[in-house]
Amino acid sequence: MERAIYIGRFQPFHCGHEKIIKTIAEETDEVVIGIGSAQKSHTTRDPFTAGERIEMVLKALENFPIRHYIIPIQDVEYNALWVSHVRSMSPKFDVAYSNNPLVIQLFTEAGIEVRRPAMHERDIYSGAAVRKSMIEGDTGEWRRFVPPAVADVIEQVEGVCRIKRVSGNDE
Repeated sequence: MERAIYIGRFQPFHCGHEKIIKTIAEETDEVVIGIGSAQKSHTTRDPFTAGERIEMVLKALENFPIRHYIIPIQDVEYNALWVSHVRSMSPKFDVAYSNNPLVIQLFTEAGIEVRRPAMHERDIYSGAAVRKSMIEGDTGEWRRFVPPAVADVIEQVEGVCRIKRVSGNDE
């Protein structure tokens, strides 16, 4: 049995993340999903709390055909210790999935295989694009970038109002 780890900020969890987890489900038996920068929230770049992001991922993956674990991972400002920190917060894993150059380097140095999943329409499906659509749009256009369950969580926590306020664009 092979268990993978996939770490992201998920600010918010979007369809590109969902596509990567589908790929992981095809290649492994289980996945640990790490909510990165778990201590950050209420900023333009990181508007959602770790708990809100966990709820987004949990609801979006409710019917996924892979056992998954969702864990918060706070930042460690000492890169040489980061993999040890991740290991201490996570169930044991065999392989990591990432396209982040620093994450790839750190896991590789620690002797962990890293697989680079294909990114799904990265110019469209990125957290930055979703957040920009939330800040600048009035029509709910941002909803097309996220799974419906994630849109529901964002609405429940009044996430669009929050990001507009913290970005200084609240009307």
